[in-house]
Amino acid sequence: MKGLSLQGVCKRFGGVTAADEITLDVPAGRVTGLIGPNGAGKTTIVNLITGMLALSAGRIVFDGRDISALGADRISRLGFARTFQNIRLFKEASVVDNLLIGFHKLQQSSLVSNILGLPAARAETARIRAMAHDLLQRFDMSRFADFPAGGLSYGHQRRVEMMRALAASPTVLLLDEPVAGMNDVEAAELGRIFLEVAASGIAVLLIEHNIRFVTRLCEQVHVLDYGRVIASGTPRQVMSDPAVIAAYLGS
Repeated sequence: MKGLSLQGVCKRFGGVTAADEITLDVPAGRVTGLIGPNGAGKTTIVNLITGMLALSAGRIVFDGRDISALGADRISRLGFARTFQNIRLFKEASVVDNLLIGFHKLQQSSLVSNILGLPAARAETARIRAMAHDLLQRFDMSRFADFPAGGLSYGHQRRVEMMRALAASPTVLLLDEPVAGMNDVEAAELGRIFLEVAASGIAVLLIEHNIRFVTRLCEQVHVLDYGRVIASGTPRQVMSDPAVIAAYLGS
């Protein structure tokens, strides 16, 4: 399968099992949903995928290759990018400078070349800045290019973090509650962008509390509760599943 596959993935912290036999696929070219109540283990799954946590059992496969034992740096170099529940920006830096950090993988000129301002380094910097401004335009954020990132509204800071993730030209994009705190109009605008990103061939895993948002975007949804997948299927199937209803509303 082209994309990401979790096969019997487990994570234990002492006597606590945070992820228990998780099996799910995140195919390239689609937005796949992962939902569940608070404490269900969603962020643990993201941390396992990105190598921030080591597996206790199972394996993670990307484009047919077992990446279970790779560290976070090597997984990042494979093209994995993520956003975080808690926004992590350089708040004193401008929006465009935050984006330039995301383009670091594309930089080939040396530090000395940049310090000396050699022609190749200047050309590379100009090319990357142009790419950053293309992203700003795509997210309707051009007017904020030179604003300090920390001075933006919460929703706009979320956009900056997502742009920075896309700047890395990911093959797998992990979105951890990307529309938290946004209204329906803002969320719908970002949802359109996520679908465009997936259509370009990227495997997108969307972790969200906003169930309505997830069901609009995803063909396939997985539901976690207490570290276990309790339902998988189309949005209609999972939202009518008695186990899912019980997990959200109580039995």
